[in-house]
Amino acid sequence: MKRHKKHEENENVERWLLTYADLITLLLGLFVILYAMSKIDAGKYGKMIEALGGIFGHETVAPMNGGHVIEPPVPVLHNERIKIEKEIMAALAKDNRLGSIFVSHNERGLTIHIMDEMLFTSGSAELKTPSLSILDSLARILKKLPNDIRVEGHTDNVPIRSEAFASNWHLSVARAVNAAHYMISTCGIVPERVGVVGYSEYHPLVPNTSEQNRARNRRVDIVIATSVSHESDKDNPLTGGN
Repeated sequence: MKRHKKHEENENVERWLLTYADLITLLLGLFVILYAMSKIDAGKYGKMIEALGGIFGHETVAPMNGGHVIEPPVPVLHNERIKIEKEIMAALAKDNRLGSIFVSHNERGLTIHIMDEMLFTSGSAELKTPSLSILDSLARILKKLPNDIRVEGHTDNVPIRSEAFASNWHLSVARAVNAAHYMISTCGIVPERVGVVGYSEYHPLVPNTSEQNRARNRRVDIVIATSVSHESDKDNPLTGGN
């Protein structure tokens, strides 16, 4: 009986080694997982953050290094937009009368606002001959960019009375189409990059409460979008009337 009891005690003493070995194995697996999670590819992470920042118009998102966020010394996206804006305004300086052309930017991208008096006569969608130099100057800059371009037509809220156009919708679309078509057919803008839309009176810059405000709302907007239509966006500088 004594020998049998001693044999059972020996078996119980050795059994704790199995539990200990399992615990060590689990701890080793845990540390391996934690180590793998801490090794972030800063290059790939940075590219992903830049892409997301370009899509949502965010200019201060920075890549991580060793798990810590590093603020970029220069907001590249913002600086590129400012650079392009200055280049556009310099190219249009001789054609810009009394602020009839101005630039703004938001999450969609950079928008060039051209008042309708610069491009069209009242109630018409035919481009005026002097306006062609404006589109020529813009096209020279736009051709250097890989970004998508959206040409938008806008009117005021006064109903149009014309045999040529049934409504302000028709007029706004026709003006956007003619401006886009000129830049494609004459200036060499790649058509795959260009979209056209007419907003009629429904996207005013200011309330249509005065003739001055209505004149400001009659316009063609050229939006340089933050996205690109080409396969590669590595050179993307923006990674937005009657």
